[in-house]
Amino acid sequence: MIGDIVGTPGMRVVRRAVPWLRASEHLDFVIANAENAANGSGLYPSNYKQLRNAGVDAVTLGDHIYKRLEIASLLRSDEPICRPANYPPESLGRDHVLTLTIEGTLVAVISVMGRTFMRPVDCPYRAMDRVLAQVPDNAIVVVDIHAEATADKYLMGHYLNGRVAAVIGTHTHVPTADEQILSGGTAFLCDVGMCGPYEGILGRKVDPVLATAVTFIPHTFEIGTEDVRMAGVIVDVDPATRRATAIRRIMVRECDVPME
Repeated sequence: MIGDIVGTPGMRVVRRAVPWLRASEHLDFVIANAENAANGSGLYPSNYKQLRNAGVDAVTLGDHIYKRLEIASLLRSDEPICRPANYPPESLGRDHVLTLTIEGTLVAVISVMGRTFMRPVDCPYRAMDRVLAQVPDNAIVVVDIHAEATADKYLMGHYLNGRVAAVIGTHTHVPTADEQILSGGTAFLCDVGMCGPYEGILGRKVDPVLATAVTFIPHTFEIGTEDVRMAGVIVDVDPATRRATAIRRIMVRECDVPME
């Protein structure tokens, strides 16, 4: 799984690094959070197509899901892309994805949003119970917990411990160093980090963000350009038990990806 893709630099490094990693790490399945792929906020259908062509098997979204309503038809389709499961039932998009690995193993991908310092949403725990009741017992389940507060992410990890293969956090754009396998065999990471320019403020250029913070005068937050990296996590899952056996963080600098 790779973290929040930010703008053109994030898309570029993902399109280059995912095919290389799929081959070098023998990856069976790739998940990406793409809610910031379109110029830093939202997702265009063209972005989605590029990610799928690069080898991304499933796409999750978060609180910026509807910033580019051009994806409305995509969210209504059978494509492997899902909205947060604790959004209102009337909202566009499916609450989970069911699809297969390259070797035919069933994978369920679920996105759910936290409630602390976020826009009001339905209970994430009840949403997870509802969706898991719909998922076949033979599916490997991976959950993207899109949340601001670390406590929200840890609570979800323990709530789902032993019930899913992995609970991976997104949204803050800052990779954490707390990867672990919980007692029930659920892999957990508080935040997988960002795919985009690390020389900046969460993917944006420093000066306009700093000027706004200091003066309260609004500035346009431009996407950064320097030190582009792809942050992710590799989880090994036993297909027999559908539980994790290993978890490892990765950080790929764009300049280190071999040229085709």
